[in-house]
Formats: sequence, C-alpha cells, structure tokens
Amino acid sequence: MSGAETDSEKKLLGDKSDGSRAIPVHLMDLYDERGHKVWPDDELAMPFSVQNSCGQACHNYQKISKGWHFNAFDANVATGRVGQPWIFVDIESCTQVPLSYRRWKGAFRPEEFGISAWDFVQYFGRHMPGGVGEIESDEPQEILRSFVTGDLEINCLSCHSADAAYDQAEYAQQIYHQNYRWAATAASGIASVSGSARNLPDSYDYLMPAALDDPTLRPPEVTYNKGAFDHKGRVFFNITREVPNQRCYFCHSNIDAGGPGSEKWSCEQDVHLAAGLLCVDCHRNGLEHDIIRGYEGESSISKNKLADAVSCSGCHLPEDAGEDLTSGRLGAPTPEHLGIPLVHFDKLTCTACHSGPWPDSQTLRTKTSRAHKLGLYSTDDIEQILPVVVYPVFTKGYDGKIGPGKLIWPAFWAALTGQAVEPISLDIVRPIVKRIIRGERQETSNAWPDLSIEKIRQVLKEIASEEVLSGEPAYVSGGKLYRLDNKGQIISQENESANFYIWPIAHNVRPGAQSLGVRACEDCHTVDSPFFFGKVEVEGPVVEKNSQFVNMINFQGLSPFYEKAFAFSFVFRDWLKIVSLGSCVVIAGILLLYALRALACIASALVQKKTD
Repeated sequence: MSGAETDSEKKLLGDKSDGSRAIPVHLMDLYDERGHKVWPDDELAMPFSVQNSCGQACHNYQKISKGWHFNAFDANVATGRVGQPWIFVDIESCTQVPLSYRRWKGAFRPEEFGISAWDFVQYFGRHMPGGVGEIESDEPQEILRSFVTGDLEINCLSCHSADAAYDQAEYAQQIYHQNYRWAATAASGIASVSGSARNLPDSYDYLMPAALDDPTLRPPEVTYNKGAFDHKGRVFFNITREVPNQRCYFCHSNIDAGGPGSEKWSCEQDVHLAAGLLCVDCHRNGLEHDIIRGYEGESSISKNKLADAVSCSGCHLPEDAGEDLTSGRLGAPTPEHLGIPLVHFDKLTCTACHSGPWPDSQTLRTKTSRAHKLGLYSTDDIEQILPVVVYPVFTKGYDGKIGPGKLIWPAFWAALTGQAVEPISLDIVRPIVKRIIRGERQETSNAWPDLSIEKIRQVLKEIASEEVLSGEPAYVSGGKLYRLDNKGQIISQENESANFYIWPIAHNVRPGAQSLGVRACEDCHTVDSPFFFGKVEVEGPVVEKNSQFVNMINFQGLSPFYEKAFAFSFVFRDWLKIVSLGSCVVIAGILLLYALRALACIASALVQKKTD
C-alpha cells in the first residue's frame, strides 16, 4: 500500500463482504475523539467517538458520510424527486416554512431566514442520525461553541443497533442540551450522561473542566456501566446489518390528528409490512449508504443498480422488467388490472390508487415525526400541533402523473421587488411582530396568535418605517401575498412564493381489494368525487383567512367543467348499456330476419330452377 494512499482509500475490514451472510460479532474497543481508548473507570470518563470506534479499522466513515441521510447540507448532491422538508415553525413571528438544503422546488434555504447551520442542527438534529460533523460557520460565537459541544458525528447505532436499550429519544434530548459529542454515548445503553453544555460559557474546556461560577450549571458527565465492558475493556454492541423497522419509525412515523392512532390494532397496516417485508427490503443501500427512495426513474441519478427493480413497476409489472426479469421480487404478485382503461396508467401513479387513506370530502390533518417531534420525551399528545400538514392531496407530480401527497402552506414575512419575493430574517421581524401582538403569545404549540388583517398592516407599516429592506414589505400566508397599497391599506394577490409545498406519499400501501376504483368507476368519476372535488384545507395564521378550502382539482391542472361533464355521463351509463344492448338485439333480429328471407329466396330459386 503506497504511502500516498489516504485513509479514505484504504480497504477496511467492513468495506466489502467476504460472501458470508452471518453478522460479524461487534466486540470492540471504544475510542474517544482524540483516538484514546475509553476505559469505564477513567477518572475523567470520555464519551466514545463513533467515527474513531467504528471507522478506525472496519468501516469507511468518509464514504458513508456521503450517504443520503448524511449529505443534507451538500447542495451539490443530485436531489431527485422532491421529498419531505424540514418544517420550521416560529409562533412568535407567525412563520411556517418548508426548509431544505436540497434544491427542491418550493423549499427555502435556511439562511434565507437567518437560520445558520448551527441553528439548523439545534432545531432539527433531534431527528437526524448524526453526520453533521464540524459545522461550518463564520460566526465567532458559533465557532467557540463548537469546541464546547463537539461535533455531531454519524451515529451508526441510530439505525443499526438491535439492542432494546438503545434510546433515540435520549439522543434527541442530548441534542437539545448541545451535548453533541456525548449524544451517541448517552443513547447507546451502556452509559448515562448528565449535565448540559447548553448554558456553559464559550471558554469551557471539557478536557480540563474547572469549577464554574454558577453552581446551577452542570457540565456533561459520562458514567459508564462497568458491566458492559469485558476484562479487556471491550464492549459488545448488538449490531444488525438489516436495519429493524423500529429504527426507521423514529423519524418516519405518521399519525392522523384526531384519528384512531398509528398502532397496528387501530389502523390498516401497509400490505408489504403485513407480508413480512422490512423497510430495507425496498429501501436498500450499499457501503456508500446511497439509499434507494423507490420512485420511478430514480435510476437516472442513483448509483444503485437496484433502483429500478424496487419501484412499484419494477417489482410488480413484468413488461417493465426488460431482460433483467426484476419483477416478482420477494413474491410480488403481478396485478391484472382487468377492465381498467390504459389511459389511467399514463395519467396516474400506482400510489394514486394504492397508497395512503382513501380520499374523502375533506383532507385530513396529519402529524409526522420530523414535523411534530413524535417519539421525543416531551411530545405533545394533543390532536393537532403546528405545523398543519394536510393529506391526501392528489396533485400532478414531477413525472406529469397525478398521485397523493402531503401539503403545507408557507407563512412568512418578505421583501417584495416586482414579483420577486425575498424572505426577511427572523431577527428583524420577530421583535416587531411580538410588539404588535404582545399579550397574545400562545404558550402552547397548537395555535397561532390572532393575526388579523389590521395587525398585518401595522407590522408591514412598521417594517417599512425602519427602512431596513431594499424592497416593499409583504406577508405570505394561506396561498396569498399581503402588501400595502398607496393608501396604506392591505391588499392581497397571487404570488408564486405563496404556493403550497407538497411531497409524495407512498405508504401505507393498500392491497388490490382496497384500491381506489375496486368498487366501480364511480369511486372517482362522480360529480362530487373526492378525488377531483374534495376540499383541501388552506391554513395559516391570518384570522380572516384561516381554514379556507379549495377543490382538489385545482392542484391537478384539469378542467373542472370537463371532469364534471365526464362524471355526469356515468349517471346515464347504465341506461346507455341497456339501450346499446337492446339496440344490438333489435339489429341482430333484423339481420336474422333478412338472412332468413334471403335463404327463402335462394331456396325458392333453386326449386324453380329444378322444376324448369
């Protein structure tokens, strides 16, 4: 091996399987972030570093760090189909926006609202499996804080631990306390961590802890379970190659607000899970952790050769399998789709009929792990907390096909230049909004303050008076942009920045017997069909506009008149069948009569000829 070869290029023990499907025993030494071995009875016990413990000889940490779950900060990564954003809610400034560093249409970059990478980790690190590493910052205070908190390394245990003692909620708790270097240790089940780095001074040195002036401050401190270490100081981790579903659920759970719950005994289960499949049976990845998301056409950006094979059509439709014969994977049945016109497969995704709840007269509200902090110690169990996410909304997607999705309406303060909208930093608007609506701040996260049109006018007027913007102040909420006219009164108008953000849903998958259209065409084609004419909730902080509704068809790019007229034709379709069948009988009778008369004429002619 040449001396010029870097550590990331070295072939490590875990880089490639030797062919055995057995799970290696992870009885291992632990190392801290300095590379020193961790002993449970050290006078100053150090948290173990996942990077040094797992990546020193076995796993290529640098290569893994490029995986989908760890590259969210890299804007150069091919993003593919839009996905669930991080939803930032700030009740005090009446702000609700979808955020992402990925280049997804409709999502905002955090820095547009003055949210630094450091802030982003504080808000959302609770549902990340680490991988942030050293947070880049130009702010001196944030740089100093990073020495106190440490880096948020990739936490392999978040996904691969099969130990029931591993606690991701404890990991999230440590993120809140800014105990980044201690988070994986605290969640691992082999140690406990007390204290908090959150309020420690920027000068605090965790390697040389000194007495603090404030006796109420407790620095982070590790206490290891000595029974977890063997006589050589090694620890056994129950690691599994195939990630258990329960690990996925911490970040990928959903519950209908006010519904029966997400438990198995109170709701329909995904047909794939009911058949015994694991999440990772479809959402596969290799060493690079470039996990397959499972949508049609993903192979155009994915390096995983199975990207096409684990889509709906790749598993279930043999005509799309090509020469590789990937359909029928894991016993996937081939659907017959008897009697369904082919145009449906050109216009609709598979999920339109098979995924999520049936469309109803009005959309449902839902809570998700990442948007509503499900699974945390302090999770609020009330029916609905902000943000308001509604579904299923059937809209035209990236491929031009209609499918179901979850939708959120952005709400934020902005500077308007022509039709261009630029969000205003929260540091500017938050104190102004708080001053205008003071005394009405909500102590809970389940309701907006009463933001009336008059209060919007006052806020916009005050922002304008401070002359801190290059453009005209405006407010976006509920699909509208509010601004001041020449007389200082509020007017509302359409603007692209006020558009909804929607991301596709694929689960829970319903079997064919529960699919949309199984009863008849009228599941969709009636004059009041929820698929086309269900009510989609438009929600935002503005009191006068709160909880308005628009028709589903407005999201599909279709003509309401045409769809109603087409649906109306189904009213007479049974009559048409009867009339058509009766007409066929009459025509057949007439043809038979003429045929018999023709035969009689021919017979008569033959008799006459024989007589002559």
